[in-house]
Amino acid sequence: MPKDMILISVTLVALAASAAIDRKRTMRGLKSGYRMLVRLLPQFLLLLILVSAFLTVVPQEVLVEFLGRQSGVVAPLAAAVLGSIALIPGPIAYPLAGALHQSGVSTTAVAVLVTTLMMVGVLTFPVEKEYFGARTACLRNLLSFVGALIIGLLVGVVM
Repeated sequence: MPKDMILISVTLVALAASAAIDRKRTMRGLKSGYRMLVRLLPQFLLLLILVSAFLTVVPQEVLVEFLGRQSGVVAPLAAAVLGSIALIPGPIAYPLAGALHQSGVSTTAVAVLVTTLMMVGVLTFPVEKEYFGARTACLRNLLSFVGALIIGLLVGVVM
């Protein structure tokens, strides 16, 4: 049985169990999920189009050379910088990471990219600075950046 079918089967069983326990709450959850999907769909489609265009314009060899295993330390560092600057929500970042990995980008670089996307916020720094102060915002972002590199390297070693 393919992995997709297993995942779908487990999801349907969990949904049926949830409905058996509390039908109203399950329906509220499904409606909430649907609204979230409708809200994120335009962003997701736009990113999918941009990523597809990028992967079409940039030859796979260049992408793999820049972010692949052969590029050594450059790949995780480049991914860390890109992830720190970009402002992409998780539901969009994960499919992007999958597309990059399928294109031949190293596991380490993908892990660093996704981790910095979630943990480091160069574009959100002004808001953080206002709420937490400049020192705390800088320290949080710096520690998150270093942590993302460590996490990515560990993922690369394990995978």
